[in-house]
Amino acid sequence: MHDRNHDRDHDHDHSHSHSHSHGHHHDHRRLGRELALFDTDPLMGAGLPYWLPDGAVVRHTLEEYVREAERRAGYRHVYSPVLGKRELYEISGHWEHYRDDMFPPMELGAEEVVLRPSLCPHHALVYRSRSRSYRELPLRIAELGAMYRSEPSGVLGGLTRVRAIHLNDAHVFCAPDQAAAEARAALGLIRRAHADLGIRASRYRLSLPGPGGKYVADPELWRRATALLREALEGLPYEAVEGEAAFYGPKIDVQIEDAAGRESTLSTVQIDFHQPERFGLRYIGPDGTRHRPVMVHRSVIGSVERAVAHLIEAHGGAFPAWLAPVQLVVLPVADAQREAAHALVRQAVDRGLRAEVADPERGSLGARVRAARKVPYQAVIGAREAEGGDLVDVRLRDGRRPGRLPGTELLHRITDRVEARAPELWPST
Repeated sequence: MHDRNHDRDHDHDHSHSHSHSHGHHHDHRRLGRELALFDTDPLMGAGLPYWLPDGAVVRHTLEEYVREAERRAGYRHVYSPVLGKRELYEISGHWEHYRDDMFPPMELGAEEVVLRPSLCPHHALVYRSRSRSYRELPLRIAELGAMYRSEPSGVLGGLTRVRAIHLNDAHVFCAPDQAAAEARAALGLIRRAHADLGIRASRYRLSLPGPGGKYVADPELWRRATALLREALEGLPYEAVEGEAAFYGPKIDVQIEDAAGRESTLSTVQIDFHQPERFGLRYIGPDGTRHRPVMVHRSVIGSVERAVAHLIEAHGGAFPAWLAPVQLVVLPVADAQREAAHALVRQAVDRGLRAEVADPERGSLGARVRAARKVPYQAVIGAREAEGGDLVDVRLRDGRRPGRLPGTELLHRITDRVEARAPELWPST
């Protein structure tokens, strides 16, 4: 694998995630097929997975979670196209420093357009679309956007190395004296998201330029950006590593480990003085004159592809209840209870839960319970439950059996746990 790692952009730093992860028991590719989350087809092409309904639910739920977290943190969301003129990437510096990772340009009349390898140039143009005052800063622009990287085909497989990436990206345009605080706030967002997702960062890495890399040559800007990131990291354990920076600035990488102890980058925060200069970005300061903003690039969960791959491996496909493709499965013991089971599922769906019935024709009760072993909540309805009114016999994925409850009471409890994104399926009594 030829590692063009030093000129990776902030979002997909693949340096340490080798693709041969067959060895350990939670390989996301095996589980992804087994649980029908995603797949690939040679006709679509290498590194271009498609998402099946259950995988799409996990992805959508994750995207909604991040959008809401960003909205609360003062971000505004935009949409921008996946194409850009070659000239746009010449201005940003990607064409010079990052071309190896880009798809070849397409000719469109007299112009050349490229599939974007990152979103920052588009967001710089959004910022530039009208004049800005210091009163608007920090201006936080977020997008869950598609981008394309021409990964070598030898390293593709599953969701960790892909050619079509959907990145949870954002750019904060701010005054230089706001940059360290914005970077620190982004680290806070990242920490909260990891807690809600039930994953743990293994370490923080301050990624600096190394010798001979394709970096933008401006030692003073690198020095300032690095000092600001060190300020944002104050009080956190981190180590500085050379050769892992983006071409336009240093970055903080939040590293995670898979079950085999292999490390990869999920979330990142960067400080960029370079692109604001290249794009001539300005704001009118309190003194009435024009000043140059700083761009803070940040990603809370990185790409949804890599985030879901890591979640599959970290949880062995048994997702936290709020993320699970199916949250509740209702099991009528015999045909006589089928109607009650379907009625309960309709109620659950009306409450916004993802629920389904596992009917008797799918096999014995034991076989159906086993088939639903990744589902957090199971409700069995037998003759005794049906006779006792609206009761269900509750079983949890972790093997606990809280016993009989009215169906509506069960739905109420599940909704509470899901809305709180609680890691525990049931309060321990």
